[in-house]
Amino acid sequence: MRAGDHADSLDRATKEFVAARPQLFGIAYRVIGSAVEAEDVVQEAWVRWQNTDRAGVQEPAAFLATVTVRLAINFTRSARVRRESYVGPWLPEPVDTSADPQLGAERAEALDLAVLFLLEKLNPVERAAYVLREAFDYTYRRIADIVETSEANARQLVSRARKRLAAERREPVGSAEHRRFLEVFLAAAQQGDLAVLEEVLTEDVVSYSDGGGVRGASRIPVSGLPHVSRYLVAFAPRFWPRAQVRWVEANGRPAVLVSAAGSGDPVALLSADVSARGIERLLWVMNPAKLALYVASLEG
Repeated sequence: MRAGDHADSLDRATKEFVAARPQLFGIAYRVIGSAVEAEDVVQEAWVRWQNTDRAGVQEPAAFLATVTVRLAINFTRSARVRRESYVGPWLPEPVDTSADPQLGAERAEALDLAVLFLLEKLNPVERAAYVLREAFDYTYRRIADIVETSEANARQLVSRARKRLAAERREPVGSAEHRRFLEVFLAAAQQGDLAVLEEVLTEDVVSYSDGGGVRGASRIPVSGLPHVSRYLVAFAPRFWPRAQVRWVEANGRPAVLVSAAGSGDPVALLSADVSARGIERLLWVMNPAKLALYVASLEG
């Protein structure tokens, strides 16, 4: 191959990769639950694409998606071991979806932080199959080829994932209603209003705080309406007077960025899982590393 031919080939390969990249990131992020680690997977897919005999690849986007999914599955297997030693609850790394609501997907499925949190309970192959079907509308035959199984088993993988999520999560409300619930909750939490908190939270509400062992977040989930509401009232006088809040979007849903008054340093990203019953889960992302990346994306 002449030098010019090689340059043309690499230029074409770069264009094909750039065109596919949004979807590759969307897949990897949903499977792994971390934007940083998803970027690592996409970068590795690019390296492999450069080193592939591309002359035999008829559908570059399909090839790249297959490589990305398999890398993400392997990464998730090793990440599970690391997350077992994580201090306190591990929550997915939030992403700013205000600029790209779909994150490269045809549908914004499997993107909500609450869904990503529940997907952690699936094995990596189930999670990948669910993401490909629900977020990207892949056929079962194509999913089977990617995860190297039969079409019948691919259907079973997706079915098991759906049933698991349905058993763990009630139907979420729309975005406007979601924000209304969160607004009521925020005002009650800031004022330490126990009566309103008890109205807006569900009986089996759970509050998860991800401080990564760095911040003074609760290292165990707080469960049940009496415990969660009283916990929120107890820390209200110490937490909220020193905080300023900003409404943002995280993973396609309204959320609240809490920063230190004066310095503006991010303290927590508050998001919630909301059904018609009320707030089912509170998710407090307080790990400074996760917050720094999210705030950086907000600021462009």
